[in-house]
Amino acid sequence: MKISLKACLLLLLFSGASSLITDGTACTRVVYKGPNSTVITARSMDFSIEIPANLWIFPRGMERKGEVGANSIEWVSKYGSLAVSSWDIATSDGMNEKGLSANLLWLTESEYPAFDKTGDRKGMSISLWAQYVLDNFASVEEAVRALEKEEFAIVSDFIPGTDKFTTVHLSISDPQGDNAIFEYIKGKLVIHHDPSYTVMTNDPPYQLQRAIAKYWEAVPGKAFLPGSVSSADRFVRASFFINSVPQTDNTRVAVASAFSVIRNVSVPYGFEVEGYPNLSTTRWRSVADHKNLVYYFETALTPNVFWTDLKKLDFTEGSGVRKLDLSNKRTYAGECSGEYVSSKPFAFLGL
Repeated sequence: MKISLKACLLLLLFSGASSLITDGTACTRVVYKGPNSTVITARSMDFSIEIPANLWIFPRGMERKGEVGANSIEWVSKYGSLAVSSWDIATSDGMNEKGLSANLLWLTESEYPAFDKTGDRKGMSISLWAQYVLDNFASVEEAVRALEKEEFAIVSDFIPGTDKFTTVHLSISDPQGDNAIFEYIKGKLVIHHDPSYTVMTNDPPYQLQRAIAKYWEAVPGKAFLPGSVSSADRFVRASFFINSVPQTDNTRVAVASAFSVIRNVSVPYGFEVEGYPNLSTTRWRSVADHKNLVYYFETALTPNVFWTDLKKLDFTEGSGVRKLDLSNKRTYAGECSGEYVSSKPFAFLGL
C-alpha cells in the first residue's frame, strides 16, 4: 500500500494526538548496530499501572503447553533463556542463549484469529508468545519461517483485574542484526521482516509507522524533532537518535548509547495530563547485547542498572529454573548471574 506524503503528515498528526490520549501501554523498542557484529536491542516498558517484573532463567528441556485447553500446542524448550515476566503470568521480554531477543509491545489495533476450544485448530495463549520464540529459535530467519506457517492460533484475554484486553505485537532481533515484527491485523498475521526494521513503538500498525518515518526523513532532525510522548513522536526520535549516536564496537560505549536512546524516548515517572489517566509511565528498561550475550536491566524505582552475563549461566536440561526477585524494590548492582535463586516456574496465564 502506497501512502502519499500528505497522508503521512495527517497520519502523524492524528496518530500522535490519539496516542497521547489513549496509550495506556506506550513502549518503545530500538536496535543499535555497530561494526564487528555489534548488535544491541533496547526497549522500554511503559504502562499506566504498576506492572511487576521479575527475571527468570529457564533451562533447555522444559515441557510447555499453550494453556488454552485440550487444543493447546505442546513443546519442549530447545534453548535456555533469560525472560522478564509481567505479574509472573507472562513473558514480555528476554533473550535466549543463542542471542535471539523477543519484545512484546502494545498495539491497540491487534485482532487475533477466532479460536474454538472444542474445534480442530491448535492454539496458544498470548502470555507464551514471546517465550515460545525464545524456547524454539536461534535466529530471526528461523522464527519467521516457522511462524509464517500459522500452525496454531494466538489466543488473547483480559489482563486479570483490569478492563484491558491484551493486544500486543511482537518484535524479534538476533546477533546477525536481522529483525522481524509480527502483528495480527483483522485476524490475519502480518510479518514485517527486514534487518532495517530497527525501531518499533505502538500504534499505528507497523506499515503505517514506516510511512510516518518516511515523511520525517525529509525533516532535519538536528533542527527539529517532535517531542511528545505519543507513539509517532517516539518513533521519530528513536529513529533519528539511534543513527546519530556513536557507531562503535566498544561495548561500554555501544551499551551506553543504546541506553541513552531508550531513555530519551521514555516517559518521566508519574507524568500526567489532567483528564487523561491512561498516559503511561516508563516502569523498566532493558538492553540486550546480542554479541556478548549480556542482558541489562533497570527499573524506575531502583537506583542501579544491573546485568546478567548469559555465558555464566547453566542452561543444561535439569539445571532448574532460577529467579531474580525484583519485588519490594529490591536493588541490585553490576553483574548478578550468581544472585538468581532456585524457584518454581510461574504459571502462564491461559483460558
